[in-house]
Amino acid sequence: MTNGIDVSKHQGNIDWNKVKKSGVKFAMLRAGYGRFLSQKDPSFDKNYENAKKAGIAVGAYWYSYAKSIDDAKREADTFLKIIKGKQFEMPVAFDIEEKSQAQKGRAFVSSLIKAFCERVENAGYFVCIYASKSWFDNFIDDECKRLYDTWLARWGAAPDYNGKIGMWQNSSSGVIAGISGRCDTDIAYKDYPSIMKQYGLNGFKKQSPKPPASNKNLTSGTMVSLDNTPLYISATAKNYERKLTGTYYIYDGIEMNGRYRITNSVSNVKKRPVSNYVTGYVKKSDII
Repeated sequence: MTNGIDVSKHQGNIDWNKVKKSGVKFAMLRAGYGRFLSQKDPSFDKNYENAKKAGIAVGAYWYSYAKSIDDAKREADTFLKIIKGKQFEMPVAFDIEEKSQAQKGRAFVSSLIKAFCERVENAGYFVCIYASKSWFDNFIDDECKRLYDTWLARWGAAPDYNGKIGMWQNSSSGVIAGISGRCDTDIAYKDYPSIMKQYGLNGFKKQSPKPPASNKNLTSGTMVSLDNTPLYISATAKNYERKLTGTYYIYDGIEMNGRYRITNSVSNVKKRPVSNYVTGYVKKSDII
């Protein structure tokens, strides 16, 4: 776990060197809100440049007022223009919390998330969803939670949330050296900088893939470690179904179109029927 903060123009002038010395490892920066370039956060570029200089990993988030799918797509396009040319070690986030959006229900909110996040992800970014626990529980569908990491806003001593969490905003009243007044504090549960650099996301160039499974042959039963790895439903599917993190096993060691079938237990290796025991297909190059 690493400690972080999220900030906007409301924090004023920040002494990022003092922030760094206080133990903060990452910062999520508000890039702006809405559909127009004029809604860019006036402190975004300055915060980005100075946080980077101080050696703090950065991400960015965009506050949504979208009233339709088309609005969400326009918000994504504006966000992409504002973050173009920058590198982010942390995720970029879709901040959704407007009451008027929730009033239209789970299907509507989820459609906004998918419209925005798909557009940004297709541009080469690692996207997460920022929302409160009540929103994740009541207004965001399971597909969104499978496809994109969760940045949970839940202030208190524990997140108290049953789903998987990538980041947790645990307070709105943090006291951080270098920042006047209060600010939001966060905890990251994943090594996001390594993910961005390894897979060439958020402005980074993809690193050479690591030798799969410690240079072992990918034979049936070989244990592999996955970290936000795309999972495909077949050897030929163009788009992945979801992403996996955890320990899995090569099902039969047969390479098909550069992919291997995996299973979630060594006891399932080579068991039939395949449909009952195979979790899905992963690219050979994605196995770490």
